Amino acid sequence: MASSSSTHTTSSSVSGEPIALSAALASFSDLWSPRIVTAVNDYDVRIAKVDGEHVWHVHDHTDEFFLVLEGELTIALRETAGERTVVLPKGSVFTVPRGTEHKPSAPTGAAILLFEPTGTITVGDRHDEVPDHVDATTGHPLT
Repeated sequence: MASSSSTHTTSSSVSGEPIALSAALASFSDLWSPRIVTAVNDYDVRIAKVDGEHVWHVHDHTDEFFLVLEGELTIALRETAGERTVVLPKGSVFTVPRGTEHKPSAPTGAAILLFEPTGTITVGDRHDEVPDHVDATTGHPLT
């Protein structure tokens, strides 16, 4: 792997070098399988390619931050007041509050950045049956 200050794709928390998100996204093709690009304190910064639907799930102890890097992400939410859906176009951010059941989807595909405590599993603390196309993981190292 080439290592220059503008395209280095290993974790900057280890290397001290900048990470080009476009190069990091180009380094893998798996869907719903986040890669950890760096860490901030006790939080992972993860990127993922997504297409289709995830799974209804809830994180009991942490919020979940989404930033849409490419495409459009839809997040269905089950809240006290009922169900609603938020649509996040490229460049949009949204935080799902802890304890809120939610289901991300991207009917036409998207690339997203997530900010979560290290060790947070992608399918939350409680979830529906996990389909084969969803990787139940705490994130994979960026290689």
